[in-house]
Amino acid sequence: MSAWCAEDHDPLVLVSGDGALLTDDQGRTFIDGNSSIWTNIHGHNHPRINAALREQLDRVAHTSFLGFTNPPAARLAERLVKLFPAETLTRVFYTDDGSTAIEVALKMAAQFRQLTGQPERTEFVAFDHAYHGDTMGASSLGGIPLFHDRFAAWQFPVKHVPDLDALRRFDPARINAVIIEPLIQGAAGMRLWPAGMLRELRAWCDAHDSFLILDEVMTGFGRTGKMFACEHEAVTPDFLCLAKGLTGGYLPLAATLTTTRVFEAFLGGPERTLFYGHSYCGNQLGCAAALASLDIFEEENVLAGLPARVARFTHALDPLRKHPRVKEVRQCGLIAGIEIHNNTAASLGVGICLRARAHGLLTRPIRDTLVLMPPLCTTDDQMAQAVTALLRVL
Repeated sequence: MSAWCAEDHDPLVLVSGDGALLTDDQGRTFIDGNSSIWTNIHGHNHPRINAALREQLDRVAHTSFLGFTNPPAARLAERLVKLFPAETLTRVFYTDDGSTAIEVALKMAAQFRQLTGQPERTEFVAFDHAYHGDTMGASSLGGIPLFHDRFAAWQFPVKHVPDLDALRRFDPARINAVIIEPLIQGAAGMRLWPAGMLRELRAWCDAHDSFLILDEVMTGFGRTGKMFACEHEAVTPDFLCLAKGLTGGYLPLAATLTTTRVFEAFLGGPERTLFYGHSYCGNQLGCAAALASLDIFEEENVLAGLPARVARFTHALDPLRKHPRVKEVRQCGLIAGIEIHNNTAASLGVGICLRARAHGLLTRPIRDTLVLMPPLCTTDDQMAQAVTALLRVL
């Protein structure tokens, strides 16, 4: 904050957007190289989503979802469950953002065990270097010291493991649930899981009746080349957490999907109630944007075009793979982490990304890993321009 508050600091003020481009108050145009912190899917100012929001505004912007419902929220829940195999993820619980989508999954899992005579199953397992949000429950699952260690005294106990072998050493009778970012860890520096690992984890959870919670806040809605990352290994979780791209990157909205088995444990008297709710959960504007985003996937055949688009992204990244200052390029679909060689104690990533602005690219690093995660609509030329910007700075 000292740098932000310095008298000579000139903040970048973004005022408009179009597709994969953003414009500041000086008229300068930039490629949105990280999809506005991993949220934007179809580009800024998309006419389909804009129209849906205007139409909803003429009805009502928001009403409480606590004891009520509304048509956009009901339609969106139906659309979401239909994205998965029949009779798997059948129930939807709305919240505000990725952290709260994780929080309610944890609360549902904890209360489910209490309601079904399994009070001893209190342990959650997460993976080293994980990031699942900043609220206190979600941050308890995190395994990045820079983000999480400061608050360790206030977090609840979570077992962290580096891999599946370490998980197998625990007493499964005490494990409530295991949570993972499927295929790729985001804030860890875009680190990839081994192929088949997610499928093995699902089998372990099935064998021991442990819940599997998938955090698809970053990976959902086409980022990995399929609608959801878990589809690559034909895995369906017990809880699926969605946010960021749910509304196409327009408005805060999150959804936690779960099974009929979990839902039915909460049926009965008031003592079985899940006491969790947010003021704006299931709000009409967010749901209208999310419905329009799903319409775009269908109307523009987005998923069918992803394999070719991913291949072109791979090709665009090739010059970075060959650069002597680049240690490794890790790619999963339209997500890339470019790790820079650095033999100093200071991070180089921030400086590189700041200088890239002069070459028309906006993105943020994770220490010495530069992130490129463009909107799905980004053109081949724009991908090449983003890579060229980083090459010039390097």
